[in-house]
Amino acid sequence: MKERPEADRPREKLLTRGPAVLSDAELVGLVFGSGTRVGGRSVSAVELAQALIGAYGSLAKLARRDANQVAKATKGVGPAKAAQLAAVFEIGRRVEAAPPEDRVQVRSPADVAAAYGPRLRDLNREVFVVLHLNTANVVTAEYTLTTGGLAASIVEPRQVFERAILEHAASVVCLHNHPSGNPEPSREDVAITKQLCEAGKVLGIPVHDHVIIAGRGYTSLAERGLMG
Repeated sequence: MKERPEADRPREKLLTRGPAVLSDAELVGLVFGSGTRVGGRSVSAVELAQALIGAYGSLAKLARRDANQVAKATKGVGPAKAAQLAAVFEIGRRVEAAPPEDRVQVRSPADVAAAYGPRLRDLNREVFVVLHLNTANVVTAEYTLTTGGLAASIVEPRQVFERAILEHAASVVCLHNHPSGNPEPSREDVAITKQLCEAGKVLGIPVHDHVIIAGRGYTSLAERGLMG
């Protein structure tokens, strides 16, 4: 990028005119910071970014890819640059998911989906999260129990309640995502939810809901009457 006139370099453009004037490729190139040599010729960071975005069709599609996939998609983009991108996209997800206040109050499944859905909806792997609530139904802690394939949604009561007991949670809410975008709970989802509800009754820590994030929407097992 040093070959460009100084005023036309992504960093200087961002500093003088703001990030909105940068193209997708310039933004990604700025994250990369430097280019590399591919096939014996020098390739700038922006050119690398253009090739990478082109490989997936759009910046949004690139953002949903695993870092290991990204590292193999385009010559010149190895694990280091792929990890940089993954970190930036994750920061964006967390900022989008951050509630307007420091702590989330759960009045309905929609509150859970609004606060945590942005973080989960675009992942290409399943993640199971447990929220601890106090007596005012305010989230006091959150824990990711499992991450992986389809089996990631299969959890045991011990995993869900061990910390909840130690941290004196008044109740819990479970949530996980369906990367397929299918909002329907599986038989395993329903069976596990009923098992957790039974354990919660015994331990005095009720499970208020199990929310499934699917695509841009969500499914509440409580609203569907599937909590046991």
